[in-house]
Amino acid sequence: MGNCENEFMTPEAAELITVDPGILHGQAHIRGTRIPVSVVLDCIAAGMSHSEILTEYPTLSIEAIRAAAAYGAALAREDVFPLGSQAS
Repeated sequence: MGNCENEFMTPEAAELITVDPGILHGQAHIRGTRIPVSVVLDCIAAGMSHSEILTEYPTLSIEAIRAAAAYGAALAREDVFPLGSQAS
C-alpha cells in the first residue's frame, strides 16, 4: 500500500482532539469547539471537501479535520489513544 499506512495520530493531532465529560456528554470533540469528531467524520464520509467543511464549520482548521480523520482511523484499527479530560 501507499503512504496512507503511516501513523497520522501524531502528538500534534492528538492535542486537537479532547474528551471532557462536561462537554457533549463526553464525546470526543475538536479542542476549543463543541464540534464532535463524529460530525467531522460524517462530513468526510458524505464527500465534503476540506473547503466545504470549513465553510460549514468556520471554527475548524485543516489540521483539526485531519486530526479527526486520524482519530477515526486509529479507532478503526482499535488503537487506544488516551485523551485528557481537561476542559477545552
